[in-house]
Amino acid sequence: MDGDYTGLINVGGKKLPINVILDTGSSTLAIDGTVYDPTKDQTAQLTDIAQEVAYADRSDWVGAVVLTDVAVGSDEPLVLTKVHTAVAYHASRTMFGQSQGILGLAYSKLNNAFVMPGPTFPPHYTFNQIQSGRVTYIEPYFQQLESAGLVANKFAFYTLRSMINMASSDPKTDPSNKGFLILGGGEEYTNLYTGPFQVARVVHDLFYNVNLKSITVGDRPPIPVSAPTKASGNVSNSIVDSGTNGIYLDAPVFKEVLAQFSSLGLEDAVRAGYVPMSKLNFAEWPTLTFVLEGALGPDVTLQVAPHTYWQTNSPKAGHASVVLYAGDSPSILGLPLMNNYFTVFDRSVQKGLGVVSFARIK
Repeated sequence: MDGDYTGLINVGGKKLPINVILDTGSSTLAIDGTVYDPTKDQTAQLTDIAQEVAYADRSDWVGAVVLTDVAVGSDEPLVLTKVHTAVAYHASRTMFGQSQGILGLAYSKLNNAFVMPGPTFPPHYTFNQIQSGRVTYIEPYFQQLESAGLVANKFAFYTLRSMINMASSDPKTDPSNKGFLILGGGEEYTNLYTGPFQVARVVHDLFYNVNLKSITVGDRPPIPVSAPTKASGNVSNSIVDSGTNGIYLDAPVFKEVLAQFSSLGLEDAVRAGYVPMSKLNFAEWPTLTFVLEGALGPDVTLQVAPHTYWQTNSPKAGHASVVLYAGDSPSILGLPLMNNYFTVFDRSVQKGLGVVSFARIK
């Protein structure tokens, strides 16, 4: 998925293998309707519920919700029956790419749906008709797993890159392009990290909303990041999102970061965004330091190294792409922030709001 990580689940009575995008920035389990037909799945139960979801990159889909079996894990698979699964019958061209679905790992408030007058599959309701349905909220897949007592209320990511390393002859077998999603676990996997965890406060149960306090470029003065204004309607100034392969900073903040790169004579390369690796000397490039509000007292200090915000051998061997961008508020702290850290999303604390913890990867 050009940087989005996917994981394998098995759907329905025939255990159809589906590669789903692993996304903490959304909450819906959706499957491409061109690869899964619920009328041919003996375990599937049709419903009167429809969903339509749009994402920050402007991809979107419209689909019907069915209840079916979902299995996850290769050694001893966890099987959960009657999982709310959206079957996408209309999808934008860029929605699924080479994957066959998406698994959202955020909270219920982000998993809205619409109750219709009758069954939503086979597809016959239009987008406008769906919008006029009665709004309801669906318990997301991970939350269903936890409610059934199959996993603890946490999950963890181990990742190394945010764009595909194209240096090897077969990128699919390159270990740097792989990682782990651990459902129901985290801190016990000491083989994946070193040192103590830093614990960031989550301030809202929609996305994994956190408070970004400052960004420092090398040894320059820290750039303070303002809290969201009431007029913005945002509950925090940033979110941690595994489904984004860059760091998208609120435009005024990005402008200040770019100005500090400019003072080091590095602005042109950042603006170009894509350069031959022969023109990159990482010794000239500063480490970026992100400070998040801590949940247990001290603030969380996370470093993004030059070789992380520049993704080498991507999108082709011998070239590098920068993964720092200007965006809207709130800022999206995507995979580059997670790539140097074993990242645990623990939803069992803070009265369900949870925390996000970071420890250096091995």
